[in-house]
Amino acid sequence: MRIYREKNYDAMSERAAQIIGALVLQKPDCVLGLATGSTPIGTYQRLIGAYEKRILDFSNVKTVNLDEYRGLDGTNKESYRFFMNHNLFDHINIDKANTHVPDGLAADGAAAGRAYDEMMVDLGGTDLQLLGLGQNGHIGFNEPGQFIAGTHVVKLTESTIKANSRLFDDISQVPREAITMGMRGIMTSREILLVANGPKKTKALEAALYGPITPDVPASILQLHPNLIVVCDEEALPQMQ
Repeated sequence: MRIYREKNYDAMSERAAQIIGALVLQKPDCVLGLATGSTPIGTYQRLIGAYEKRILDFSNVKTVNLDEYRGLDGTNKESYRFFMNHNLFDHINIDKANTHVPDGLAADGAAAGRAYDEMMVDLGGTDLQLLGLGQNGHIGFNEPGQFIAGTHVVKLTESTIKANSRLFDDISQVPREAITMGMRGIMTSREILLVANGPKKTKALEAALYGPITPDVPASILQLHPNLIVVCDEEALPQMQ
């Protein structure tokens, strides 16, 4: 495990973008696992900036996203497909046919999960998986309670619904289910980059990195990964561990 404890959110975002950018430079046809939420937005902005300066070329990059809300299609502004297009894909030279997000409209969620896992196997897995961290320790939408290997449908906890409600006009609009990559898809990535910022993430981050490995804190499984990189700000990890 490598930990970069940066001064603030901007420095955290810059460090994370440098790590991702270095991979794109070294392996132009890499497969990136990507995440949504407010934490990675700064990272994506810096990747866009590097593309605009002609430092990075995404034309051969493929991407696999962690999750999607159930019941939302990609034209819905609250969907994660829309989020990725708006915050990254629309601003770089990536082929959108090479960008993958779970199907939130699939009638058969289990079948959609299996198809997503097969697609990842066909791609050869991810070279780097970017992860945010939920306040309850979730990664992707793998909520506390059990480790599930494959991509699956999950009922969101009330704490996750409340945390995500800031992105909706009203909490009643937040979907109650999502389809998420499971632990196998995350843990088989050749490298994992976990980003966390702000004091609301302190408890979850310390439990994930230094607590027991338990499904009660899904991110704690990352302690078992041989190539885990953590980038956080001083508010998320206020004391050097």
